[in-house]
Amino acid sequence: MWGEDPATGTFFVGTKAVFNKVKIRIAHSHAEIDQYYQGEVATILHKCFDYLPRLGMIVQGDFIGFGGSDQYEPNTITYKFEEEVYQEIIIAPHTVYKAKGDLRNAIAAPMKFMVTDTSYCKMVCPSVDWWSITQSRPAIDTSKVQFMTVKEATEAKKKINALIRQDIPLSDSNLFDILGDVYLVNLYQLVIEIKEDLLNEFFIVHDCPKAFLYEDVEIRGEGYVISNDDMSLKLVDRASFANANFNNTKYKEVV
Repeated sequence: MWGEDPATGTFFVGTKAVFNKVKIRIAHSHAEIDQYYQGEVATILHKCFDYLPRLGMIVQGDFIGFGGSDQYEPNTITYKFEEEVYQEIIIAPHTVYKAKGDLRNAIAAPMKFMVTDTSYCKMVCPSVDWWSITQSRPAIDTSKVQFMTVKEATEAKKKINALIRQDIPLSDSNLFDILGDVYLVNLYQLVIEIKEDLLNEFFIVHDCPKAFLYEDVEIRGEGYVISNDDMSLKLVDRASFANANFNNTKYKEVV
């Protein structure tokens, strides 16, 4: 996180801890970075404080790495650039916030504009050509579906995550053992199919490095965000990425 603190009008950096209700960790100086953060996170934030562009707004992004290479693995995904990055830091900005008086009142919105590179900061701002096939909305009858309570759904999610972690297919029979209703299973599978159809409509991804899962499986990115004035929707190949994330023991904190 970085930008202009609405409470002070001064530049700040931090992790998502800047939104904490009690233990606030908003760093307006190198001294405050050392006060609030330690280790690798502090090292990253010191660089960010020096080199992130002052955009006059509050921005959230993913820290990809320090310059000097053409390949980075900040999380489960490996990113490969066409050439060695010469800038000091690499950031993928994706969200902007509006806040009055206090960061804890901030309201998020997807970033809908490009941020250009600077001499010190490489900005990764992908865009997508959407090859949309006009189709009528499917008619979905939920009258026979036995929906779960919030408590039941929470437990079901844990069990589904366990299947994903163990790389066990989300088959009808496996889902029925968890959901207990054939109509709910059918609806679950239908939603997955609709999402996969939508993901497959994204045609060309621009302005980003190549992305790989498990080092050798090329993918088109972690996911996609579709937004309008009313809502935002993030689409992810959950089974693939959740399995990879569950089995990735590498420590990380999003900056």
